[in-house]
Amino acid sequence: MLAMDQGVVEEWLSEFKTLPDSAVSNYAASLRDKGSLVPALYKVIRENYSDLLEPVCHQLFEFYRSGEPQLQRFTLQFLPELLWSLLSVSAARDPHTSGCIEALLLGIYNLEIVDKDGQSKVLSFTVPSLSKPSVYHEPSAIGSIALTEGALANHGLSRVVYSGPHLQRETFTAQNRFDVLTFLLLCYNAALSYMTSTSLQSLCQLSSRVCICGYPRQQMRRYKGISTRLTVTSEFLVQLITGIHYALGNGEVELGSKALDDVLYRAQLELFPEALLVGNAIKSSLHGAALKSNNKEGARSIQVEITPTASRISRNAVTSLSIRGHRWKRHESQEVSVDSEAALGGVAIPEISVTGVGGERMPNGDSLRPRSDGDASGTTSEVSPDPRGHDSGTRGQEVRRQKSVRRMVENEGSGSASTGRSQY
Repeated sequence: MLAMDQGVVEEWLSEFKTLPDSAVSNYAASLRDKGSLVPALYKVIRENYSDLLEPVCHQLFEFYRSGEPQLQRFTLQFLPELLWSLLSVSAARDPHTSGCIEALLLGIYNLEIVDKDGQSKVLSFTVPSLSKPSVYHEPSAIGSIALTEGALANHGLSRVVYSGPHLQRETFTAQNRFDVLTFLLLCYNAALSYMTSTSLQSLCQLSSRVCICGYPRQQMRRYKGISTRLTVTSEFLVQLITGIHYALGNGEVELGSKALDDVLYRAQLELFPEALLVGNAIKSSLHGAALKSNNKEGARSIQVEITPTASRISRNAVTSLSIRGHRWKRHESQEVSVDSEAALGGVAIPEISVTGVGGERMPNGDSLRPRSDGDASGTTSEVSPDPRGHDSGTRGQEVRRQKSVRRMVENEGSGSASTGRSQY
């Protein structure tokens, strides 16, 4: 470790001890301006035999215990590196060098499992329904869901999963190690939107190292770290995948893709169904959705399909509401036609009689004459006088319009309807 980095860390250690309680918030906001502090702290954590490791861990725990959100996030950004230091030291059978890291992680865990009053927390998570759209899926992409009685009964019901209460831990053992680490990753994932790119890179590196150490893929990746296989659990891998998913959409495409492949590789070897389900779902979504802005300074997002708005819904869909709306619009248009007729001085709209065979009578009472010899084309042969006049190309449209108006007049039983019939 360079002397300059050591000086930055020592100055940081002395600043917080002399701060009054009223200046903690301003001090927390000023930490982001210290660009050389975070890389120096990473170097201290990676050097297990550094003399500054113990005071740094103690300072980070004081940050987290203060309750200031910005100081807590500052501590959480080092969590992936702290987890890897603990796991690597445990695999090397040298627990004496990780005592301060264990104390820090256990302290954060014991603070998070209780509320402000010291009572155990019970966390709740709502499982989304497949019949409702979410960030991860669209019901239209899944296919039609049969509207059975059971499906209708469960529609709109939300399934809630509870976690806790969790037991307090005083030391790490082989039985509780990954229970504690999984819960700490859950706390880290809850603050993912505040994590820096360096922290996301450390998370991806942690995922790859934990999953490939001691397996043939380690030789393919040419990773020269520890070669001992690390025991993992399915819940721990699921939390890793959650963080990797966020890193993939926030500039860490290369490291995130490699870490996701490594986690799936380990999940296949261990036959973990939960990790395989979540990991393969994310990997499949990446093929259909392009990752935008590999530039880490630009906008960061993943293209997903959103719920269609009203303008995208098909206008040809036939529902009971659309049928009623169509009927109302038809009646309104017919009333406007009758009103316009009355405004023209009560002049009835003339009808058009269509030729038939043998002088048959139409159901509406119109009489049809036999077709003359000159009517070879089969078109209308008699048209009542029309002040506007129509050519042969528009007669068919006029017939349909007159029949629609006639039905409206008969249904309404208005005076203008009787006047219209008296013209013939």
